[in-house]
Formats: sequence, structure tokens, C-alpha cells
Amino acid sequence: MNTITMSINGERTMAGNGATFERHSPLDGQVATRAPAATASDAIRAVDAAAAAFPSWSATGPGERRALLLKAAHALEAKGDAFAAAMAAETGASAIWAGFNVQLAANILVEAAALTTQISGEVIPSDLPGSLAMGIRQAAGVVLGIAPWNAPVILGVRAIAVPLACGNTVVLKGSELCPATHGLIIDALQEAGLPKGVINFITNAPDDAAAVVEAMIAHPAVRRVNFTGSTRIGKIIARHCAGHLKPAVLELGGKAPLLVLDDADLDAAVDGVTFGAFANSGQICMSTERIIVDHKVADEFVRRLAAKAGKLSLGDPRRGPVVLGSVIDRTTVIRCNALIDDAVAKGATLLCGGKTDSTLMPATLLDHVTPDMNIYGEESFGPVKGIVRVSGDDAAIACANDNEYGLSSAVFSRDTARALRVAQRIASGICHINGATVHDEPQMPFGGVKGSGVGHFGGKAGIDAFTDLRWVTVQTTPRHYPF
Repeated sequence: MNTITMSINGERTMAGNGATFERHSPLDGQVATRAPAATASDAIRAVDAAAAAFPSWSATGPGERRALLLKAAHALEAKGDAFAAAMAAETGASAIWAGFNVQLAANILVEAAALTTQISGEVIPSDLPGSLAMGIRQAAGVVLGIAPWNAPVILGVRAIAVPLACGNTVVLKGSELCPATHGLIIDALQEAGLPKGVINFITNAPDDAAAVVEAMIAHPAVRRVNFTGSTRIGKIIARHCAGHLKPAVLELGGKAPLLVLDDADLDAAVDGVTFGAFANSGQICMSTERIIVDHKVADEFVRRLAAKAGKLSLGDPRRGPVVLGSVIDRTTVIRCNALIDDAVAKGATLLCGGKTDSTLMPATLLDHVTPDMNIYGEESFGPVKGIVRVSGDDAAIACANDNEYGLSSAVFSRDTARALRVAQRIASGICHINGATVHDEPQMPFGGVKGSGVGHFGGKAGIDAFTDLRWVTVQTTPRHYPF
């Protein structure tokens, strides 16, 4: 068992009332982590610390902020083994997924470091004689980052890196399902030498989440809310932010479609689907959720895909390398088993995998999925995926758009122009041609449409999200007024 602390104003601390909660391993039910159960008062204390640190940090030069973020990237990479152990214990993640998390998270910090000198503005022509008019971007204030468990290092770092680069101070609310993993991120930043109060970290028991988050959103010093998680919780966060007129960046759920057109390279499509559908056991917001294949190539594509998916290794990641580790909890098992039962009862064909009694779920494919099956529209967020057969590009596009989400998507075709035309008609914030739906790079504008969220992370889109644009003028000559 790992006992952790919070961090407020650079000091390790427990909850004010001494309360703790436990995170149990999804693999064996043993206590993986004991963490402080923060109250609303603790959360306010963290925001107060960030607010006190903001004037100094926002005035810190870009070179110094850059140097600290680069040090943090190196410190994070050095904790690779610790992250792998924490993720296996708390979420059942494989070592492959943990390693990918650490590497991409370190790259996010490096990219954020590079952005410190790109927070620029513009001179805007003014009709007023002698007026030098400028659009200037400034740090907004305290940013509340709320990160989930499924890609904990990537998304935990993304919640804080660009806000810090822009001169904001941050409170990171760790996930109740991986508090130790998120705590390691804070350790890396503090080892890099960030000043006290610039980065703060709180953890809370699941039952206290609403009160803790609401208290921080209501705090006058919090000027941005940065949330990654489910669409259901994202809507609640959005309502609270709207009540206080505070901007929020929301990256939410997905039902990513992958379209295999009739001229696709089938081996490339199989590889893309396998990775996109089953990386981290399908528990990624960009995971391929609906495999849409033209009937002309469907039989051969399905044969090759089932053969590959059926061979993916499954097991306890604490005992050796595997592709599929544990899903996050029994709730996922129950949900995915129900999706399988419903689909098979309504005529779907089970190609590989199937129901399970444990959190070690095999790669599962269901063919001949139709709109009356629950898996057609519901996000499985597990290693259970449906295949829909269609006739022609128009039907494939209609199927891709036939859900409430719009985060990632993909199109496989040997005709790039054709694929581009199809991609332009898919309602999603991200589309990859001849690549997997799961793909992220720190410098790219990452975000969705419809039920998948509002706003963008990454690169200059992140600067826009976490700074205020101000109009500032300097009157350089005497000004004439009408009275």
C-alpha cells in the first residue's frame, strides 16, 4: 500500500480533518493507495495558495519558466518505473501504456516550455490619430485542472503544463481512482524547483468530489477550469462554470468511428483498428468505438481483424508484459458484458473474446452491429467493439455521424483525395487518414465537437485557452476630444 499526501503552497499536507480514503486495485481488491480526503476548506486553501503565488509567477520571465518546465520534463521521465508501478496498482494498466504515458507527458512539458516565448500579441491599426493599439495576451489567474484516470500521466500533465507556461498558477485535483499516479506528477514539478504555491495538489474521496469542485469553481481567484472526463460530468462542470461566468475547456467522451472504404489497404486498416480499439483496453477518449467497413471488403477485413485481435495478450501487468491489462473496475465489466449480451441477442456475431467474470477482459469484436443494438450508440470504454457494414461512402459518413459525440475519427483509403472529402464530412474535432483514431501530439489542437467537449488543448490553441486577450492603447500625440 502507498500512502500519499497533498501539496499546498509547496508543503506536503493531509486533509485538515485528517480524513483519508482508499483506492483498491481492480486486479485483486487490495488497497493500492491511501490518500487524503480533502474537504471544501482544504480546496479553498489550495486555491488561496495559488492566488498568492500568481503575481510573482505571472511576472517571471519566459526563459525562467521554460527552464523550470524542461527540468520538470526530465524529472518526470526519471520516474518512469514509479509511474508504471502506480498505474498497474491503481488502474491495472499495462507497462506499454504506462511507458507511452510518461513519454508523451514529458513531451507535453517540453512543448509547453517552448510556448513561453510564443505568448505574443499584435499591433492593431487604429483610426484615432496617435493611438498605438495592441492586442495583448496575459495570464488569466488560477487554473483548476481536473484530470481522469485512464491516461493519468498524459492528462494530468496536460491539465497543468500550458497554463503554467502562460504564467498561471494551478490547482490539480487528482482522480479518486489514481491519486498516487497523479501525485508523482506533482513530485516531478516540485523537484524541478517551481516556486511555492505555483502548483498545488489535492485529493478527495469520491463522495466529496462535488463539494470540493464546486468550492473551487466558486472561488473568485479561479479564472479557468480545465476538465477532462465523461460527458455527463462535463455538463455538470459546465453548468457550475456558467453560473460564475468562468471559461472552461472541456474534453469529454467519444464514440470514435473508423471508416474502412472499399479501396483501403486492409492490412494497414487492421493494424490501425487493433491499436485504436484495444490500446489501454479501449479505455481512451479517442478509442475506436465503431468500426465502419464497406461491404465489398468486409468479409476479408473482418477475417484479418479477428485473427489479430484474438491473439492480443491479456494478463496481470504486475506479473509481466501484456497488451491488455485490467479494466478500471467491475462497473466496466458489467457494462461491457451487457453490451455483448444485447448485441448477440439482436443478431450480432461474436468474432473473438466475449464475456468475463473478472476485470481482465479480452479483446472482443461483434460483427453485423445495427442501430437497434446498444453498442451502436453507447460508449463501451472497454475492449468491446462493434463492426457496422455499410454500402458506399455516404452510408459510411452517415453512420460515423450518427451519435452524440465528435472527438476523434479515422478514414482508410488508398485514394487520399477521396479520403479527404470523406474526412471533411465527418463531425469530429480530429480525423486521421490512414492512421488510428488514437493519436496525440503536444503541439496539435486537441478538442472535440458536439458531446465531446468545448475548446482545445495543445500548441497555440492552449495559449488562447489559458490567457486573457486585452486591448491596450498608448496615446502618443495630443488627443482632441469633442468637449
